[in-house]
Amino acid sequence: MQSARDVLTPDALAMLQTIAEAGSFAAAARVLGVVPSALTYRVRQIEDALDVLLYDRSSRQARLTEAGAELLREGTRLLAEIDAVANRVKRVATGWEPQLTIAVDSIISKATVMELCDSFFALNPPTRIKLRDETLSGTLAALTSGQADLALGVTESSTSAGIHGKPLGDVSFVYAVAPHHPLASAPEPLKDEVVRQHRAVAVADTIARGTGVTIGLLGGQDVFTVATMQAKLDAQLRGLGSGFVPECMARAYIETGRLVVKKMERTQRIMRINYAWRSVARSGHGRALAWWLEQLESPATRAALLERHRGV
Repeated sequence: MQSARDVLTPDALAMLQTIAEAGSFAAAARVLGVVPSALTYRVRQIEDALDVLLYDRSSRQARLTEAGAELLREGTRLLAEIDAVANRVKRVATGWEPQLTIAVDSIISKATVMELCDSFFALNPPTRIKLRDETLSGTLAALTSGQADLALGVTESSTSAGIHGKPLGDVSFVYAVAPHHPLASAPEPLKDEVVRQHRAVAVADTIARGTGVTIGLLGGQDVFTVATMQAKLDAQLRGLGSGFVPECMARAYIETGRLVVKKMERTQRIMRINYAWRSVARSGHGRALAWWLEQLESPATRAALLERHRGV
C-alpha cells in the first residue's frame, strides 16, 4: 500500500480542488481531461493510504465527508504555501514579484487606482498586477489570508503577524435619501423608530467566512443588500432605500439636490480608513510593493484615493 506522502502530491490536492469546484466526479473528469474511472481510482488511492472515506458514496454529487472537507481545507492551504515558496524564490532572484495582488475596498476611488496602475505599468516591470474588489471585513481578510499583498480601504486593525498598516484618512458618513423618498420630508432629527419603518440599503461584506460586519442597520428593518458602496449610492439615488453613505462619494449629488442629507438622533459617523500590506522579514519588500508603498506616502495620493469618485 502507498503511504500518505506518496499519494498526497500537489497534483492530487489540485485534483480534489477541481472535484470540489466542479461538483461531481464526472464534471471534474471533463475539466481534467480524464475518464471518470481514472479520477475515482486516484481518489480511492488517497482514501486507502489515509484509511478514511473522503466522499459520501450515497450521493450522486461529490459530497465530502468531514475528513474529506478537512483534507480539502488543508490541501488548499498547502498549495497556497507551495505557490508562495515559488514566488519568494523568484522574488529573491529578481527583486520583482511575479504578481502583486491588491485588494481594493469599494469606498476607494477606482479612477485613482487605475491612474496608479498606469504609472506602475509605465515602468515596464515584470510584475503582473491583480486587483480584487472587496468590501468591509473582506478587504483585510484578503490580506491576512494571503490572497492579497496590499489592501486599500481597510477599516479594522489586524493583529496578524507580518501585517502593517497606515491611515489613508478619515471619511465622514451622512444619512442620505432621494428627494422623493418618504424620509426626505420627515421631521429632524430622524428617530430610530421612524427610520426602522423604511427599507435600508446595505453593502454585503465580502469576507469568506464568519459573520462579517454590519454597519448602521436597525433590528427588524427591511434591508436591500448590494455588492458595493457604488451600488448602494445608486440604489439610494433611485429611492430604493436609505442609509449612511460616505460624504466624499455623495457630495456631488448632495450639491445638486439628488440626495438629501438628514440629521439623525445618532451621532454622525466618522471612520478611519487605512491601507495595509504584508511584510517579508528577511528579504524585505519586493520592488513592486515598495513602489506602491512609496506612492501611498504622498498626502495627495491618499486624499485622491478617498475623494476622487466618479458619478454613478
